[in-house]
Amino acid sequence: MRPAKLVLLSILTMTGTAMSQTSVTKAPFGKLPNGEVVDQYTLKSAHIEVKLITFGARITAISAPDRAGHPGNMVLGYDSLAAYLADTKTYFGSIVGRYGNRIAKATFSLDGKAFHLPPNNNGNTLHGGTEGFDRRNWTAREIPNGVEFTLISPDGDQGFPGKLTAHVRYTLAGTALSIHYTATTDKDTVINLTNHAYFNLSGSGDILSHQLTLNADRYTPVDSGLIPTGKLAPVANTPFDFRAPHTIGERINAKDEQLTLGLGYDHNFVLNVASSSQPHLAAKVADPKSGRTLTVLTTEPAIQFYSGNFLDGTAAGSFHGHDNMLYAKRTGLCLETQHYPDSPNHPAFPSTELKPGQTYNTTTVLEFGISK
Repeated sequence: MRPAKLVLLSILTMTGTAMSQTSVTKAPFGKLPNGEVVDQYTLKSAHIEVKLITFGARITAISAPDRAGHPGNMVLGYDSLAAYLADTKTYFGSIVGRYGNRIAKATFSLDGKAFHLPPNNNGNTLHGGTEGFDRRNWTAREIPNGVEFTLISPDGDQGFPGKLTAHVRYTLAGTALSIHYTATTDKDTVINLTNHAYFNLSGSGDILSHQLTLNADRYTPVDSGLIPTGKLAPVANTPFDFRAPHTIGERINAKDEQLTLGLGYDHNFVLNVASSSQPHLAAKVADPKSGRTLTVLTTEPAIQFYSGNFLDGTAAGSFHGHDNMLYAKRTGLCLETQHYPDSPNHPAFPSTELKPGQTYNTTTVLEFGISK
């Protein structure tokens, strides 16, 4: 990947004219079993189109042109609410929380008290529990150039302390989709929100030929339950070194214990720039086939790279999505900006604690472009 040849319109240099070109429309997407209406919002600029629904505050599609100018969807998802309700495994496009990623043994201690969560992943808690934020119908309101989703999570929800009020704002400016998260609580709690979109810049097939760059010198190795061991390991001279561009498939089947444990890549990378108030470079992806590119900027200290190892394309457990595409193993990749997994059980990790009077505040920017 040659950054000088990338055609990217940065959100940091976006003009007011470009901002004003984003349209926001709303339409019904279906009804939940309890009768609640799920709405779809479409954000459209001169460059890309983003579709969002209130169920899970999720991204259902992002369309952009390839190098030949032909538009195509780059995100795994479904065309019906029924399909999202039936799929309790993938978290396609959703906001996951109250704590994204894993918490070991479904428990943590805060202020000297133990809190027990529902185990839903080999005895651990994954993405907030059995009824995480991805399974909630968020309220929504249109804002300039986008939509704001709001969810109130009561004290004790999935075992987490404190009444948490979370807001997620999606705004589109030219080629950049910004995701801004804020939250407040009335008791000490922990929080780690992220978006779980699966990207396939080709729009079909696997993602093994995608070229990935990660701005990370270190990562957090995991145990057999995919829980961080607590160590920060260097990526140098390992299949986890993406500091220069490598295709995802180049080393994914290498003889490496960590790749064996994750069935591929499913690891937290420690970004070289610590968390800050301004988004910093986290990752770049380029697809030689379509020419589409994705650059991820974030205020978070880490990013989870997941290569879609658990997508099941067998006849018994298949996922059919947009255009009846079969979502088989490694047909999508995730780049989840975040704090480290299992941080509440690792005092040396950056804290995920949120106290009353504080505001959780983090931003991730997805910039789309085309390489020549």
